[in-house]
Amino acid sequence: MNLPLGFKFAGVKAGIKSDRLDLALVVSDVPATAAGVFTVNRFCAAPVAYAAGRLPADALRGIAANSGNANALTGPVGAVDERAMAAAVATALGTSAVDILTASTGGIGTRLPIEKIRAAAPALVAALGADEAAFTAAAEAIRTTDLTRKIATRQISIGGKTVAIAAMAKGSGMIHPQMATMLCFIASDAAVSPVALQSALQMAVDESFNTITVDGDMSTNDSVIALCNGLSGAPAIEGPGPDFDRLCGVLGDLCGTLARMIAADGEGATKLLVVDVGGAPDRSLARELARAVAGSSLVKAGVFGGDPCWGRILAALGARIGARGFSFDASLVALQIQGVSVYAGGGPVAFDREALNARMRQNEIAVRLDLGAGPAAAQALGCDLTYDYVRINADYAGAIAAGPSASAIGPGGGGAAGGMNRGLVVEALSYIRKFAGKRTVIKYGGAAMVDPALKRSFAQEVVLLQAAGLRPIVVHGGGHEITRTLERLGHKTEFADGQRITTADDVRVVEMVLTGKVNTEIIGLLNSLGGKAVGLSGKDANLLSARKLQPKPGKPDLGFVGEIETVNAEILEVLLERNYIPVISPVGLGRDGESYNINADVAAAEIAVAVRATKLIFLTDVAGVLDADGNLISEISAAALEMRLASDDGGGIKGGMMVKTQAVLRALAGGVQAVHIVDGRAPHSVVAELFTDKGVGTLVTA
Repeated sequence: MNLPLGFKFAGVKAGIKSDRLDLALVVSDVPATAAGVFTVNRFCAAPVAYAAGRLPADALRGIAANSGNANALTGPVGAVDERAMAAAVATALGTSAVDILTASTGGIGTRLPIEKIRAAAPALVAALGADEAAFTAAAEAIRTTDLTRKIATRQISIGGKTVAIAAMAKGSGMIHPQMATMLCFIASDAAVSPVALQSALQMAVDESFNTITVDGDMSTNDSVIALCNGLSGAPAIEGPGPDFDRLCGVLGDLCGTLARMIAADGEGATKLLVVDVGGAPDRSLARELARAVAGSSLVKAGVFGGDPCWGRILAALGARIGARGFSFDASLVALQIQGVSVYAGGGPVAFDREALNARMRQNEIAVRLDLGAGPAAAQALGCDLTYDYVRINADYAGAIAAGPSASAIGPGGGGAAGGMNRGLVVEALSYIRKFAGKRTVIKYGGAAMVDPALKRSFAQEVVLLQAAGLRPIVVHGGGHEITRTLERLGHKTEFADGQRITTADDVRVVEMVLTGKVNTEIIGLLNSLGGKAVGLSGKDANLLSARKLQPKPGKPDLGFVGEIETVNAEILEVLLERNYIPVISPVGLGRDGESYNINADVAAAEIAVAVRATKLIFLTDVAGVLDADGNLISEISAAALEMRLASDDGGGIKGGMMVKTQAVLRALAGGVQAVHIVDGRAPHSVVAELFTDKGVGTLVTA
């Protein structure tokens, strides 16, 4: 992660929320120019009122932000507490309160617990760091009901100097245009005048955060603040010109990335909704119509249920056009959903509904409308409307205290307040009965191992699966943590055909990370949630006996990467019979006494075969197996999958997915009845795949 020079970051627990990071700091070593864009809500919070009156400015030092309390609608004491928060942090930094801006997010109407912030300020400053860990801690500390941490970085060249830009954001509910986002902080080592920075930031916000609508409600606290300290040594940007254009371009791209993260993480959301309106007479009309469609509760609910809902989309479009009295020819309108034409020439177009329904299960839903009335176009970002949105906002204070919720599992998943989805309960119970007592191996990897909310979601699922009668075995990866650790130690990371090239020095680090860090963290989380988990290295009791994987002709030697010779299933049987959850790190022991790094997908497949598992589940960072057009294949046979692999282009399967696919086929050939490839970036995806008829990923059968 390329962070800007001269900036430090921190996140600590101040006690505003229960046992979570809730106080963040972004600070420059030297005075920085600053700009900001804020909510237009007339009941804005005290931090917004102060910062909006100060910006743009030419000599600020930093931003202190808290989550868990909005410091909004508390009367005159709100402004007093806002400056007291700035003063506490400034004193710990050894600077003046006028050098520090503040920002707050959380519940409205409760006075800021300023004494807790004063007490935590010295620890906050002591925790400051210029590395990735400090940056992500700060990003974590501003979250409330967000399921995911939202960070992004960029680099550009200005005057032959490399300029770095880093940003963090939070936002999940109360997201609507005419604002920035709930909170976003941008830091750069570029040299930019306050006026130029304000102009660039306003344009970036207008094309990114101002395109989002989650629920039609505008927050009291929305703030986007940018700081630039000039320490890159690049020439100063004072106004219009090529360097200013480059800055605007990268800011727009950075904010656009964060905006998509926010829209996809709308409270309770399971899908990102992208609405493009073209063929409009002017851009303002295109933007208004795109927002009307993206913000329609009926459209959002239909997207949640996997319904193309093209009638609702056109109804929302027509309602806004009629309400505003725009000139309009309905016969010119064309509508596409997920690339499929459903309406044109004044009437519906025949389409394959089953195929489109399958595409509606993807994580991103694209709606494209053409009015046929002009050259202008605009985009709006939204999300689906789920049961969990109501649950979270029915008890918002409780949701903030409990932390990021990850309970939405798709249509029918979760119950609205005061009710439940009876059909889903019956459906799930029938599967529970079917799977009771059966062995299931779960390969745990990807984003689900990185994001704290997804980690907890996965652990909850495993404990629930065991409680429901399944006998789960977890085989985990840890590639992200291994790469980060190797890079910190100065080791070069290389891959070939989806597998890490592992030197003799690397394999010791791999074993340390997998067995000593990742495995113990998983065990701790499972047991804290009521599970009975036992950690195992593949070397324990010769669980995974391995030998060096020989290089293929024309391919590089992978070093200390192994292939499994035998699996000691006896030790796993003992643990399963005693109702323990085995959690296995894929490090094998060779007859030569060496440790070998074994691909976690391969290890999971061999273990599934050895214990005669009914099911094998791969958690990954894709929706599943995709066809040539990028659409999810809900179910495929082993024979069909082999045919894809045998095609000239490998059926589009390559890299890490190639290794995974080969592991799938090995498991099925070894007697495993079914293998599921599931997107681990969606919370509770394992339960949704196993216990609902439609599932959420790809089912591969023998």
